[in-house]
Amino acid sequence: MFEEITASSLVKVDDQCRKVIDSPYPVNPAGFVIHSAVHTVRPDVVCVLHTHTPAGIAVSAQADGVLPISQQSTFVLASLASHDYEGVAFRPEKGPRLQADLGNKNFLLLKNHGPLTVGKSIPDAFLTMYTFEAACRIQVMAQSGGSALTRVAPAIIEGTAQAMRVQTGGLGGAFAWPAMLRRLDRLGSNYRD
Repeated sequence: MFEEITASSLVKVDDQCRKVIDSPYPVNPAGFVIHSAVHTVRPDVVCVLHTHTPAGIAVSAQADGVLPISQQSTFVLASLASHDYEGVAFRPEKGPRLQADLGNKNFLLLKNHGPLTVGKSIPDAFLTMYTFEAACRIQVMAQSGGSALTRVAPAIIEGTAQAMRVQTGGLGGAFAWPAMLRRLDRLGSNYRD
C-alpha cells in the first residue's frame, strides 16, 4: 500500500533493472520502463514521480486534458506534455516515444493513465506533482458543478513560468518541502524508517 512506503522499503536498481542493494521487495517492471526512459535522456532530472490518483486518471481520460481553469492549472500548462496510452508499460520500446513526448517539459499527462512529473531534486518533483494533483482535483470538482467553466487567458499561462520562479524564490520544491516533512512528523508517520 502507498501509505506503507518508507525510506527503507524503496528498492534501488541499476540501469538494467537489477537490484543493487539487497531488498525483499520486488521491482515493478512497468514502473522501471517509464522512469528509466526519462532518466536516460534527461540528465537534469534526479527524480521522476508518477501516480495513479483518481483525479489524475480522470483528467488524463478527458479529451481536453488539463483545462486552464485554476492558478494551479496555469503552472501545469506552462510546462505540460502528453503521451498517448499504449497499454501497461512493460515493453522497453515504449521508452523512445515517451522520451520524445516529454521533451524538456516537467509535467507529462499519460493519457488514460495518470500524471508524471520530473524535478532536479526530490522536493522539486514532489512540489510539481503536488501542483499537478491539485489542478486535477480542482478540475474534476469544478466540472461536477455542472455550469460553464471560466478559462484563464492564454497570455497569463505564457507568463506563468516567470511567476513561478518569483513565487518560489528560485527554490523550487525546497520552498514547500520542509513544511511537508513537518506535517508528516506531526501525523506520526514512519516515512523516515
